[in-house]
Amino acid sequence: MAKYTGPVCRMCRREGVKLFLKGTRCYTPKCAFERRDTPPGQHGRVRGKQSEYGAQLREKQKLRRIYGVLERQFALMYERAVRTKGITGDKLLAMLETRLDNIVYRAGFATSHAMARQMVNHGLVTLNGKKASIPSMSVKPGAVVGCRDKDNARNKIKAALAEFSDAYVPPEWLQVDKDQIKATLLRMPERADIKVPVNESLVVELYSK
Repeated sequence: MAKYTGPVCRMCRREGVKLFLKGTRCYTPKCAFERRDTPPGQHGRVRGKQSEYGAQLREKQKLRRIYGVLERQFALMYERAVRTKGITGDKLLAMLETRLDNIVYRAGFATSHAMARQMVNHGLVTLNGKKASIPSMSVKPGAVVGCRDKDNARNKIKAALAEFSDAYVPPEWLQVDKDQIKATLLRMPERADIKVPVNESLVVELYSK
């Protein structure tokens, strides 16, 4: 499957906002966006007037990059959100938030979305007690995400929890037991619970054309 393998800090600079793609490094002065917040490229400092389509595209790309979702995957999720009762933008964000890899990240078991996705791919995570190796799996309310009974799995998660330290607070819709290394999805997240710097209404406008 195709995936981006270049420097991820370029994505933050391209979107003009911190996307927190490199884990705890993004919270330090070493963050590339803090040192150079201009768009990448030779003419990065030149900013022309942005069109309506350009603004919509940037919001869509920003959302994709935050969650590490490919274009086709994102389009399919949008189609599902359209068919779901409720506000399309809110439903789309809720679907992205309840992906298995994002739950692992939100629980503090990984320091970045990329690390969470890798852990799931390597089979280090369980869903309701069973091995789960598909990052895009949808987690339902009441489901429990845990760790496989392997030393490498536990060591990775404990290292991530230690790196985040007690300063990290999981979202209200997720109950985390750090000692047992378990995270329970209490309910579907609402828009007010999702702290991402994205205007999802522009994404809906883009796909509605």
